[in-house]
Amino acid sequence: MVTNTLTWYRTARADVWQWRNELSLVKKILLTLGMAAAVGLLAQIKIPLPGTPVPVTGQTFGILLAAVLLGKWWGGASIAIYAILGALGVPWFNSWTGGISHIAGPTGGYIIGFIFAALALGFLTDKYLKARSFFGLLGLMFVTNYVFVYGFGLLQLNLWLNMVQGTSVSLSQLLTMGLVPFIPGEVIKVPAAALAAWALTPKKDARENRT
Repeated sequence: MVTNTLTWYRTARADVWQWRNELSLVKKILLTLGMAAAVGLLAQIKIPLPGTPVPVTGQTFGILLAAVLLGKWWGGASIAIYAILGALGVPWFNSWTGGISHIAGPTGGYIIGFIFAALALGFLTDKYLKARSFFGLLGLMFVTNYVFVYGFGLLQLNLWLNMVQGTSVSLSQLLTMGLVPFIPGEVIKVPAAALAAWALTPKKDARENRT
């Protein structure tokens, strides 16, 4: 019975993946909009931190999962839609807010980094089956998260502090404000996203799952 259940689960998982790939353009756009809305809901999970204008949110989990589930282009597109519509005023940034000030402000670099992280992660997990193992996903999620999200985030935070606040900070101060406080949250959110993605993605294509 356990063997039959596992076989059914793996086949169903592969069928859903194939269904995703074969959706019409209109349905892909609707699915992408739905994932963008889900990220907007997760953004409302917000924990303010002392000493930094950047809060901890649930966005990271949704963005990493969207990248893997929607794959190359569409994963990045869902996050680009989230960023663009949010900048245009759709109130789905944290605390149910929207507007261009979020992109131009201290947290804007993180939002831009989300798009590139989703594109990179979606491309790699679509192209390489081995990347869909738990540890493969975990490693890729940590790398794309820190390279793109924190890379762009720290760059813009530094520019915002210098140009808007008139405050010059050292690298250690910048990391203390824009990176270090979020490490405990990432240690929870990234493995959770990797585990969910690992459970939902096939490790073989649909035909192999039927053999």
